[in-house]
Amino acid sequence: MSSRLLLALAPLILASVAQADDCTNAMTQGEMNQCAAQEKKAADDELNRLYKQITARLKDNPEAKQLLIKAQRAWIGFRDAECNFSASGVEGGSVYPLIYGNCVTALTKARVETFKTYLKCKEGDLSCPVPEA
Repeated sequence: MSSRLLLALAPLILASVAQADDCTNAMTQGEMNQCAAQEKKAADDELNRLYKQITARLKDNPEAKQLLIKAQRAWIGFRDAECNFSASGVEGGSVYPLIYGNCVTALTKARVETFKTYLKCKEGDLSCPVPEA
C-alpha cells in the first residue's frame, strides 16, 4: 500500500477506531462486537488478578491449591460449553461474537464475585476455603 493512500485513509481509520472505543454509542455490528470483546477481556483480566491473589493465599496448602486449579479448569470448560450452546442459534452470523462474548462476560463476572467472596473470608469461617490474608 502506498504511503499516500495510507495517509489519505488515516482519518477514516482513526475515526472508526475512535467510534468503536465509545461503546455507549456503538452503532455497527462490528463496533458492538469490538465492545463486547473489550468487556470480556476486562472481566477476564479481573478474574485472573483475583485468581492469583487466591493462589498466593493457598501457597501453604498445596492440596487446596490443586482443588482450586481443578475447579477453575472445570469452570472454564463449563463456561465455554455453556456459551457455545447459548450462542449456537446465531452461529456463523455477524452477531455471534457479541452473543458469545456477552455470555462469557456474564459468567466471568459471576465467577469474579465468587472469588471476591473467597477473598473476604474471616478467620474461623469453616465454610471458606481461602485463608484470610
